[in-house]
Amino acid sequence: MKVAVVGATGLVGEVMLKVLAERNFPVSELIPVASERSIGKLITYKGKDYKVVGMQDAINLKPNIALFSAGGGTSLEWAPKFAEAGITVIDNSSAWRMDQSKQLVVPEINAHHLTSEDKIIANPNCSTIQMVVALAPLHKKYKIKRIVVSTYQSITGTGVKAVKQLENELAGIKGEMAYPYPIHQNAIPHCDVFEENGYTKEEMKLVRETQKILDDRTIAVTATAVRIPTSGGHSESVNVEFENDFDISEVKQLLNASDGIVVQDNIDVNTYPMPIYANGKDDVFVGRIRRDGSQPNTLNMWIVSDNLRKGAATNTIQIAEYLLESKLL
Repeated sequence: MKVAVVGATGLVGEVMLKVLAERNFPVSELIPVASERSIGKLITYKGKDYKVVGMQDAINLKPNIALFSAGGGTSLEWAPKFAEAGITVIDNSSAWRMDQSKQLVVPEINAHHLTSEDKIIANPNCSTIQMVVALAPLHKKYKIKRIVVSTYQSITGTGVKAVKQLENELAGIKGEMAYPYPIHQNAIPHCDVFEENGYTKEEMKLVRETQKILDDRTIAVTATAVRIPTSGGHSESVNVEFENDFDISEVKQLLNASDGIVVQDNIDVNTYPMPIYANGKDDVFVGRIRRDGSQPNTLNMWIVSDNLRKGAATNTIQIAEYLLESKLL
């Protein structure tokens, strides 16, 4: 099993390598791939050094699978070239997510739709993944009508430049800015670029991707995405209206019984999800589960997950594991 990691020197790429090792994915040969400026650098994986190669060299090495985390432009240009060479691509960027011919996959929800014909598979946005993992079992039972979500997103979602900005601000150093404003002691209601409708791309990803993954275009979604000076995970306040009524204890049972979810919900002892708990873990943590008293059939919940792991690297590798187990590779 030859595995190429495209964007191996980036934040998500580094976590991918870590998760591949932790989960003992059967890598017989690792092919770390990055931009021209990183070619020749050494990447250490399971105690062995591997030299970073360029895109075309990676294709020539004929990996079985390529895990992409190198940005939308790179994916649009190179994923089809890998696919044409018979290599299965799992892509972390937004490049292919809303392409009708591509599957947008969260393994706990819709991996069963995958076939051997799917050569470019899209990995959803980090904030979408954690929300739909928590909502899918509830949608099945009660049918979602409308979701109102506000996100509180880690700087790691922006990348190395944002991490450096916060470190500089904490140290009182003037440096390169990832954001238009300081992030230390601040909350910036601006994730990604603004679209014509006044929403950011990040907010619209939550709308469009949720409908596609849950395979229900009737679900109404509205979102506000905020960047905050934390690392370790994204947090979401989710208000969800169902067609059918629910019982809170049954909601908790459904969540507890679902793969990939950990319920942390005991206000008597101040137990609820936080990025400090989610950091370095693969689960989606759900708490503050309570009925919305202002209208019928409506639930409030707080959802936290490590955006670099389940929100990116782990979900990608879980897709690869499913392909392997289902003999689709």
